[in-house]
Formats: sequence, C-alpha cells, structure tokens
Amino acid sequence: MKGLLLSIGAFLLSVAFTIRQDYPAVAAPESLSAWGFFTGNIADQQPAAGVVPYRLNTPLFSDYAEKLRFVRLPAGQSVPYTPDDVLAFPVGTVLIKTFYFPTDFRQPDKGRRLLETRLLVHEAAGWKALEYVWNAEQTDAILEVAGEQTNVAYTDASGKNHRQLYVMPNLNQCKGCHNRNETLMPIGPSARQLNGNLTYADGEANQLTYWQQHGLLTNLPALASVPKTPVWNDPATGSLDARARAWLDINCAHCHRPDGPASTSGLNLRHTETNPTAWGVQKTPVAAGRGSGGRQFDIVPGKPDESILVYRMESTDPGVMMPEVARKVTHREGVALVREWIRAMHP
Repeated sequence: MKGLLLSIGAFLLSVAFTIRQDYPAVAAPESLSAWGFFTGNIADQQPAAGVVPYRLNTPLFSDYAEKLRFVRLPAGQSVPYTPDDVLAFPVGTVLIKTFYFPTDFRQPDKGRRLLETRLLVHEAAGWKALEYVWNAEQTDAILEVAGEQTNVAYTDASGKNHRQLYVMPNLNQCKGCHNRNETLMPIGPSARQLNGNLTYADGEANQLTYWQQHGLLTNLPALASVPKTPVWNDPATGSLDARARAWLDINCAHCHRPDGPASTSGLNLRHTETNPTAWGVQKTPVAAGRGSGGRQFDIVPGKPDESILVYRMESTDPGVMMPEVARKVTHREGVALVREWIRAMHP
C-alpha cells in the first residue's frame, strides 16, 4: 500500500510541478540524469556547461555527510551582489546539492557513496524543493516525495569506524527549514559565505571574482570590502566569537530569526545580531518544558553545562534536540566550539 501511495505521489508531483528556465516549462524529471546537470558518468558529478560548482565557508552540519554544491543560472542572466543575505537568484535558477559519505575520510580516493541530491528550483511562483535518492548501483538518482532512510558506514578523520542511520527528508521537511515568512527560500549561498577560494577546472580562484568574471555576478565591490564568513573550525580565519556565531548562523538562524519559523522563541541567532540577550545570554526560554533540561537560561556566561543551548545541541532526543530536522547524531566538534565560546564569556 505504501509503495502505491508513493508512486501516486510521485506521479502527481511530476504532473503538477513545472519549472521555468530559459526554455518552455516541463514536468519535473523522474531521474536526476534527465536534468542534464552533469557530463559523463553522473556519479562523478562533473558539471555540464552552464553548471558552476560552489562551496560555503561554514556549511550546515548534516550528520557528517559531505556535500557537492552547484548552481545553474538561466542563460544570459546574473545575480546582483548583496553584502549579507542570500543572493537574489533569478527565476530559472537551480541550486543543486549532493550529499555523500567517503568510505574513509582520511583517504577520499578510496571511494564514496552518494545518497541524495536536493534541488531548489526557482520558478515564477517561487522556490520549489525536489529530492532525488541515489540507487544502490550509483548510476542515477530517482525523484522521491516521501523521503528515505538508509544505514551508512564510514571511517572518520581520526580512523574511527562509524555506522549510523541517515535520513533523507520528505518535501514538507524541506519547507520546515527553508522557511522565511512562510515562503520557501535558500539558506546558504550568500556573498559572505561564497567569499573564499575554490579550485575550478581552469585553476583556483575566489568564488565571487570567478562569478563576476564569468557573468554570473554583477556589482561586486572591491573584494577587500566584501564581508567574509569565517571557517568555523579554522582559527586562522576568525576569532572564537566570530566562528561560533558563524556556526550558529548557518545551523540555527534559518529558524531562529525574526522572520523565521522559530521567531516566537525570542532567539535571534543571525551573525548580524548585536544584542547578547537575543543570542540567549541570561535569557529565559519562552516555553521551558523538558527541552530546557532543567536549566534556567539559554546561555549562562562561563557555564556551558548550565546553558539550554548546549543541552539541546548535544541531545539526540527528537523532542529536545536542535536543530529538529536534518540531523540524527550530535555534531561533536560544533558542540565543542560553542562550549568554548560560552566558557570564554564573562559572567
């Protein structure tokens, strides 16, 4: 019965969902390969003409999955520069993100397993999310409405072996995070997140400069004046405060912001917020419940163990953990960073 319902759902989605790019609207393809994003063996993720790879300085944590990111703009169109918020991509843009696990994080050449490719497609009516799940043969990914889950095994950078459940979201869960004033929006690709180097087919370059030189970005000011998100785990790129705020911004602020779905919490975890109370410092929760873990304040300066923020970051209890969606395991390194940040705060 479940298989029948999923098949009906996929059929209805393929009929109802149309996209608008630089060619007439078509139904959403049932397979990722039909989009034409990649050349050769699709699992190699080699971008086709007009598809540009990108990366974020500090990306969202997704249960230790690695990600390959690409963007395809409509032919002849570009994105205007804005200093802080997500770039205003034109109608017809497709953002492409493939999630995978290397067999061994220490030796990427040992192979990898592609799990899912998520698309955000900007059509005339707004952004739409699509989820493609990779088959076991790694020959293609198939449109999936209801999400999926699977077990993954890998060796981490320290040589420790892991086996864990990996959950791929359904389309409603996509809307849960990509929500700005009840409108689905991208989260990551802002100028400050793209202000870093990436190795392209023709060499290494700053991403914003590369986009400008290839007609993807307009009105870029002198690079020295462009804000830059630090790399959360690289002290050479920013202070402890800046890196912790960057981690919270990308992992939490898509909900915890004035126009986000968790605005009623009173927390604003955007990197632009300057009021420590809005971050949670000595702030009591709006609705305590068991999510507080018996703690009184979201952040207690100098005392991470008494801070609700840390408690919820560490938890894997679905009724307690934050973020609520997109993770099943604790980001140990991210928690350590936020703990250090709170510990360094003056009472």
